[in-house]
This record gives sequence, structure tokens and C-alpha cells, in this order.
Amino acid sequence: MSKKNKEIEISEPRIVKSHDVMLDAEYAEWIAEVKHRYRSAQVKAAVKVNGEKLLFNWQMGRDLVQKKAEERWGAGVVEQVSLDLKREFPNEDGFSARNLRYMKQWYLYYTTEASKLQRPVAEIVHQLGAEMGNEKLHQLGAELTHQVGGDFPLLFSFVPWRHHVEIVTRSKSIEEALFYIGKTIEQGLSRVALINCYKAHLFEHQGKIANNFSTYLPEPQSHLVQEVLKENYDFGFATVDHEPFEERELEDALTSDVTNLLLEMGTGFAFMGRQKEIIVGGRSRKIDLLFYHVRLRCYIACEIKVKPFEPEFTGKLNYYVSAVDELVKAPDDNPTIGLLICSDMDKTDVQWSFRGITTPMGVATYNNIRIKDMLPTQEQLKERMELLQKELRATKRLMKKTSE
Repeated sequence: MSKKNKEIEISEPRIVKSHDVMLDAEYAEWIAEVKHRYRSAQVKAAVKVNGEKLLFNWQMGRDLVQKKAEERWGAGVVEQVSLDLKREFPNEDGFSARNLRYMKQWYLYYTTEASKLQRPVAEIVHQLGAEMGNEKLHQLGAELTHQVGGDFPLLFSFVPWRHHVEIVTRSKSIEEALFYIGKTIEQGLSRVALINCYKAHLFEHQGKIANNFSTYLPEPQSHLVQEVLKENYDFGFATVDHEPFEERELEDALTSDVTNLLLEMGTGFAFMGRQKEIIVGGRSRKIDLLFYHVRLRCYIACEIKVKPFEPEFTGKLNYYVSAVDELVKAPDDNPTIGLLICSDMDKTDVQWSFRGITTPMGVATYNNIRIKDMLPTQEQLKERMELLQKELRATKRLMKKTSE
């Protein structure tokens, strides 16, 4: 074949089909590695861009504070800076006077809180990074360290700017702020999800569940379990027919909406079933709810009680945890955890009941169960709507008379 004919054959349009190449295991492994590298490059690029923008915001806030800009150039200096930057960079967002004030508040918040602890901001935030694990930070692009530096904490680069604004405007302490920064990074929280965490008072509830985890679980597993399990669960999505109600009725209400149940339990929970039957010695016993937690890599046997805590509850839960360890748990799973959720409890009562029990377990409470009999009927809602409309019309007439 002539050189000319070869060029024609090479350049001729054609569709490459899978049978035109030899796809073997080595190719599959290589292409999977290529995809992983590209995804990693995408994440690192995004982190670099976000980090540079946040570094600018941090330095802008620092300038406004350290230069005492408003004292030096007048109360309207922030508006003037906003106008100058918008004029120079007309296609860029984020230069509003309000946003510039957020930059100042952001810088001032952390430096003020850090000064109370007599430690540099970067050092305090670095401690959070150590608790989260350095491996994750390296995966996201730890090379950013060479580009930022100074008093700007590297960890901040992994959190979007609007999240930072929500965190500093809603947090009551630097501990709370760092808690939500950690949650945002670890769980990839959206801004809406972050706001919902604040509304649910996640910081106040997590880590305060009555438990014996530190005694019977190794670190960091113990610390992680206490973060995952809550002190109180909001079952406001569940509706029962009447009050008082039985445990089975509450279970029915909870498991009829598994999506909301898992949302309330928290990120990482997988629902494995309810009333899981265990037969030992010919006797049948049933676990109320069984979960598996992906991040903890363990089963969670959950018992629901519609009355206040009683010491004998822990003995029964201890049995169920042992049964799951023996019959369900895989060799590479971590030890099963027991979770008792009851209507009320006394923490001293709970701690005394833990004595002699080596099974890791925690006791929490629940609230906000809706009672169907107490909810308005469709007819009552219609009557209320009509009444509101009448009141609205009367108000409009009164306002019209007043204006005349």
C-alpha cells in the first residue's frame, strides 16, 4: 500500500467500536486508575481555586481590622472599597459592601476567639485537621500549604465561602464553629444541609449521649461513635393514632417513613430491618430496629421504649448486641453497638445500670411524636381557612376606610 493510500485510510472518518480493541483486565485496571487520577485532579483544582479566593477574603478582612479602616478613612470606607473593586473587576462577584463586612467579621471572629484561648488561629484549626485525619487533607491537595501560609488556616480552603459566613454568624463559640467546619468537610454538607444541622442543634446534642463507649471502645472509634449518636432524636415526622401508644405503634410510625428516619439518625446509617428475629434454644426474640453504619463499620442494635428508662432495659439490649455479634457481624466489622431510645431518663440511673456491662451502648431520648387525634381534620382546616379569609377581607376594608 502506498504512503498516500495509508494516509487516506488513517484519516478516513470511522466509528470506533468496542470490538475494534482488545479489552482485558489490565486495560480495565488502567482506565479505572486514569479516571481516579482525573477526579483527584478536579478536586485539587477546585480546592486550589477556593483556597485562593478564601485567602483573599481572609486578607481583606485582616486589612480592614488591622488598618482600622473605618477609624482612619471614615465610616463609609467599606462602601468606597466596594465601589473601587467593582469598578476594577466588573465581572466578578463578591465585592458588595455586605460581603466585605462578612470578610471582616470572619477574620475578627476567629482571631478574637483564638486570643481568648491564647493560641494562634492556625494552630487551633490544625488540631481539628489532626482529629479528622491528615490522609483526607492530603487527598484533597495538601500542596496548598506552600501557597497560603501566614495566619490563614489551610483547613478553611476545603469549605465554601457561603458556608463560612453561615458558620461565623450562627456559632456561639470557636468550638462550635470548628465542629461544623469538620462536619462540612467530612460529609460534604451543602449549605442547606449545614443550616439544617444548626436548626437541629447538632453541636449541642452530639457527643453528649449517656454511654460507656470510652471504656469499651478504642480511640478513635469511641470519639467517632459519640459524634455519630445523638443525645435526643426528633421523631416529628412520625404520627401515631392516639395517646398513650404502644412500642409497636411507634415502630410502625417510624418505619413507615424510612427516609426521614435515616435522615434523623444521621449520615452513614443504613436500615437493615425491624423486628429482626433471633432464635436461641427454641425461643424467639426480636430486635426492634437494626442499622449498619458505613463509617463506623459496625451494626447498631436499637431498642425503642415508649416509657422512661428502667435499669433492666440495658440487660436486654446487652443480649441483643451479643446476638448480633455472634450471628450477624462479619469478621472485619467493628464491635456491635447498642442504642436505647426511650421517652425520658435520668443519667445517674443510666450510668449505674452500665456497671458490669462490657458491651458498648448508649441511651438517648426522643420527642415530638405527633398524635393523629390531635391534628385538625380536613373540615377543620377548611373552616380555619375561611375564617382567616374573612378576617383578611375585614382588615382590608378597615384599612381602606382609614386611608379615605
